[in-house]
Amino acid sequence: MPFAIVRNDITKMQVDAVVNAANSSLLGGGGVDGCIHRAAGPELLEECRTLHGCKTGQAKLTKGYKMPCKYIIHTVGPVWRGGFFGERELLYSCYKNSLELAEQHNCKSVAFPLISAGIYGYPKDKALEVAQQAIADFLETHDMEVTLVVLDKKAVELSRELFRRVREFVDDNYVGELEKRDPRRSAFFRASKPMTAALMEEASCEDECRAMSLEERLKNTDETFSQSLLRLIDERGLTDSEVYRRANIDRRLFSKIRCDNEYRPKKQTVLAFALALELTPDEAEELLKRAGYSLSDSIKGDVIVRFFLENGIYDIYTVNQALFEFDQSLIGC
Repeated sequence: MPFAIVRNDITKMQVDAVVNAANSSLLGGGGVDGCIHRAAGPELLEECRTLHGCKTGQAKLTKGYKMPCKYIIHTVGPVWRGGFFGERELLYSCYKNSLELAEQHNCKSVAFPLISAGIYGYPKDKALEVAQQAIADFLETHDMEVTLVVLDKKAVELSRELFRRVREFVDDNYVGELEKRDPRRSAFFRASKPMTAALMEEASCEDECRAMSLEERLKNTDETFSQSLLRLIDERGLTDSEVYRRANIDRRLFSKIRCDNEYRPKKQTVLAFALALELTPDEAEELLKRAGYSLSDSIKGDVIVRFFLENGIYDIYTVNQALFEFDQSLIGC
């Protein structure tokens, strides 16, 4: 996917360029800066001496030396002073200038730390919002694999209110959690009351509606996933680029889907398109079925995605942030 969040050691990332959260001298320091200098070796410091420092918000490039990347891009983030001294604009510039410098050197993949969120004191949630916005804006018009590398989940926590809502939804709907509390409960036994005659009649009506719905769907079984996707794009008056960028999907993958009516995507790709198209849960299920999948209450990641679909929250970065926090696979290609 064009943008992903991973937990890893940034000095070990196999990418074209690694971004270093440097200080203005570019001569090394603590945190990520120190780790990168130690991993790259003393040659990095020697080259940095020739750059004569760097201003806040700007970026400069060196070789990667002993690190498994071609280049190291050094950028100087702002120190947090309450948000009243242009910190957001300066932090945004760090990402923008670093990405533009990477593009100038034909980099196809870049790994960032969460800039300024360490000893510079930038609140992690605000730093993440700026990072996602700057990267998303760049990817609107550029093709590049961008990875945000963090050491722990605390760096990308959801707001406490949204996390609480997602957690409650998972607790109420995820079969694994239900069975932990009561092993007798499963996807086929969720009622807390005995099945009364009225409830049985209601269930029978629901079964009939489902059967009718299935009968209607079977009339259109000749429509493939690719055809369904392209039809939905047209019906919503969207362009291809709007959809695949909203879905955090690589343009080349979208081209394959468009050119091959029989293309069978990964489930995570279908879910990403469901968000990009702002589908209802039922519409998302229909699109998933075209590719041979369905949302399952026995898969925690599916339950989390369903929460966002039901609540009309379609921003894929927010959804992936939640999946990351719950240790689930991110969606996209």
